[in-house]
Amino acid sequence: QVHLVESGGGLVQPGGSLRLSCAASESILSIVTMAWYRQAPGKQQRELVAIITGGGITNYADSVKGRFTISRDNAKNTMYLQMNSLKLEDTAVYYCHGDLWVTSPPRRSDYWGQGTQVTVSS
Repeated sequence: QVHLVESGGGLVQPGGSLRLSCAASESILSIVTMAWYRQAPGKQQRELVAIITGGGITNYADSVKGRFTISRDNAKNTMYLQMNSLKLEDTAVYYCHGDLWVTSPPRRSDYWGQGTQVTVSS
């Protein structure tokens, strides 16, 4: 069973930076997509923040374009979200998601991490 584990959240001042990591617990066959979502306080739905395909194509929510960068290191089975110029409205729990081909037996499945809190506050 593959697990996704996020890390890197915390408290930061407006204008600051954080880098989130999402590590898969074991090797995967291939990536269909991996993405970062967030759920802001008081909101029931998660918002797609950034997504990267197996081929490396990226896309971002309009609210984070130019400030956030999604990337991955296949050798480390890890995805990152570099967040710069953070704003108060970026405060949320950030979740990583993987649409992955995994082994034993080979199959395509969805995986979610447990979430990491990002708080932007002065």
